[in-house]
Amino acid sequence: MKIAAAQMELVPDIEANARRIKEFIEQAAVLGVDIMNFPETALTGYYPELFRAHNQEKIDEKVAELHQFVQEQGVSAIIGTPYFENGRLFNSVVVLLADGRRYLYHKQNLVDYEEAYFEPGRKKLVFEYKGLTMGTIVCRDQNFPLLAREIKEQGADVMFISCAHYYNPMEARWKLDKNLALPIARATENKMYVCKANAVGSMNGLINLGNSLIVGPNGVVIARAGEAREQLLTFAIDLDNKDWKW
Repeated sequence: MKIAAAQMELVPDIEANARRIKEFIEQAAVLGVDIMNFPETALTGYYPELFRAHNQEKIDEKVAELHQFVQEQGVSAIIGTPYFENGRLFNSVVVLLADGRRYLYHKQNLVDYEEAYFEPGRKKLVFEYKGLTMGTIVCRDQNFPLLAREIKEQGADVMFISCAHYYNPMEARWKLDKNLALPIARATENKMYVCKANAVGSMNGLINLGNSLIVGPNGVVIARAGEAREQLLTFAIDLDNKDWKW
C-alpha cells in the first residue's frame, strides 16, 4: 500500500486547480500510489473572500470529474474543498476512492476567522481501503489530541491531514515548528502513520511554508517537503508489518 502527499500551490481558479490535481494524480499513478492526500481547499484555493461565492453545482461537477479520473488512474484521492450541505457551508475534504466509493468529512475545529464563513463539522470519518483503516482531518483539527485518539480507537492505521497554513511572513516562520511537531505528536501518541499535505506559495500578502510530511507510527519523519515549491511525497506501507516495528 503506497500513500502520498501532494504539496500544491493553490490559485483562485477551480479549473486550474483541478488540472493541477489531475497532473499530481498522473504522477502518483506512475509511482504506483494507492491513495494520496491534497491540501485544504485544494479545489478552490484558500481565498476567504471567495468561500461563499463558490457555486456548489460547479464544485459537484468538478468532484464528479475528479472521481471519474481517479477511477481511470487507479489512484484514490483526498481533496479539500468548501462544500455546501443543506444550505450550510463547510470546510471539507472529499474522499474519492478508485473503487467507486466516496466520502465527505467536514472540518470540526475552525480557525476564528473561518467561523464567519463555515459551520463546524460534527462527525469523524474512518474508512477501510486495501487492507488498511484510514481517517482524515483538516488543518486545525491536528491541534486536538482527542480527535486523533478517537480516530485511532476506530481502528485507523493511517490519518491524513489536509492543510493550508497561510500566515504573514513572520508568523509563518515562528509557527513552522509547531505545525511540524503536531503531526509527529499525533503519530507517536497513537502509533499510526500520519500523512500531511500542505499548500505552498503566497495568497493575499500571506505565505505558506509547505513542509508537508509523512510520519511513521514511531514518530520518525519518513518524508518531508521543502517550503518553496510543489512536491509529491510517497511511502509504501508494508501490510505485513504496518506498525513499522523493528
